[in-house]
Amino acid sequence: MGIRVAVAGASGYAGGELLRLIAGHPEFDLVAAAAHSRAGEPLAAVHPHLTGLDLTFSATDPTALADADLVFLALPHGESAALAAALSPATRIVDLGADHRLTDAEAWARYYGGPHAGAWTYGLPELPGQRERIAASDRVANTGCYAAAITLALAPLIAAGAVDARDVVVVAASGTSGAGRAAKTHLLATEVMGDLSPYKVGAHQHVPEIKQATGAHSLAFTPILAPMPRGILATVTAKSTRSGDPRAVLASAYAGEPFVRVLPSGVWPHTAATAGGNACHLQATVDGDGDRVIVVSALDNLGKGAAGQAVQNANLMLGLPETTGLSVYGVNP
Repeated sequence: MGIRVAVAGASGYAGGELLRLIAGHPEFDLVAAAAHSRAGEPLAAVHPHLTGLDLTFSATDPTALADADLVFLALPHGESAALAAALSPATRIVDLGADHRLTDAEAWARYYGGPHAGAWTYGLPELPGQRERIAASDRVANTGCYAAAITLALAPLIAAGAVDARDVVVVAASGTSGAGRAAKTHLLATEVMGDLSPYKVGAHQHVPEIKQATGAHSLAFTPILAPMPRGILATVTAKSTRSGDPRAVLASAYAGEPFVRVLPSGVWPHTAATAGGNACHLQATVDGDGDRVIVVSALDNLGKGAAGQAVQNANLMLGLPETTGLSVYGVNP
């Protein structure tokens, strides 16, 4: 018997990706998959790619998850805190929702609304000192998908003083799985295919998380819905301080990191190269006038942006090598 794990919110896209990764993890045994609206149905009825994974969805309640050593919460924002509070303090938890990411209650109220549940250890191991904090924690708040792509691109540059933290602009495109599985008119194939559309311009809920994680003081963020099922491509620009080569700063910051790849000079990230893996690809340059640093970041929003990141955090919490059950390589085509 290995380490017993459970997933709440297992019928969603991130939940399905968690189930896939757990099924291939050499140390994890899946003991429960909770999905309240699909309770009683076999997993394959919702996730046909998991045919052969012989388990039935249970209701989303603490008793269904009680036998797990670690629980992944892949629930909508605002729903994790109550369930987490009802679980045993001895149960380790990785929350893929936003409930415990923000330290600032006022920022939570502004971007999410409702009571602030308090901050947990932030689950991005590549930030300085964070790997050790995650390993020592029983409760970890997984990053947002956009936040992972943008923070990995920006945080080392701000820390090194290579860019002005008061002047950051981001335009990032995400696949439709980032909006969840609920049926919505604007996510129908007829609406999405052949189209790019901005949304939540200047008001996306990941803004305070990115500022908290990177030290950015001002962040103008335009997210774009792209006609693809998964992936994020973020273009991060910031005013240069002309104090060093930004690509060299990133390469130094991520030297030895298993899941962050600074690409060779002249090679630019694209989403397909990260699909299905837990990698983030980065490239940086300075514009022709020398005024702004430009970093492009690509990752799989369901991988390093959600489920893969959650498994990486769980590995650290459980004292396993953090790469266990995860691949740095994407699938192609």
